[in-house]
Amino acid sequence: MSCNNGNKVAALQQILPTEIEYGGVILEIAIDGVPSNIFFSTKKELFEVAFEKNPAFAYAICPVEDGYNWFAVTYVVFKNCVVQFFNDNLNDCHGVLSTLYEDIAREILTGDAVQGVYFNTDVERGQLGKPLGEWP
Repeated sequence: MSCNNGNKVAALQQILPTEIEYGGVILEIAIDGVPSNIFFSTKKELFEVAFEKNPAFAYAICPVEDGYNWFAVTYVVFKNCVVQFFNDNLNDCHGVLSTLYEDIAREILTGDAVQGVYFNTDVERGQLGKPLGEWP
């Protein structure tokens, strides 16, 4: 993978592993680019930089910005759509795998900075009824 944005290189190096094993084959992950010396103050900022201009990314949110809270988590939210790609899947008549971006992220993004990060799929606005704060 090649990137000429130093901040993005630094972010990707923190969230991607150096290698992934698929069916006994090891895939090495190398990011070609010079990382900047940026310090990401929050994991929200880290993922916003890593996924900047990525059409699959919706937003990142950290409900509790205070680092002293025992449950300070970050939610990384992807667009609400099914992803399909050919993978010689014999369980599918088309040979494709149908999944969500959050499932792909959960499988691939396993770097050190992913601790305390939860991957989600955005909801279709108006599809879930009233928000919890407005229920009767």
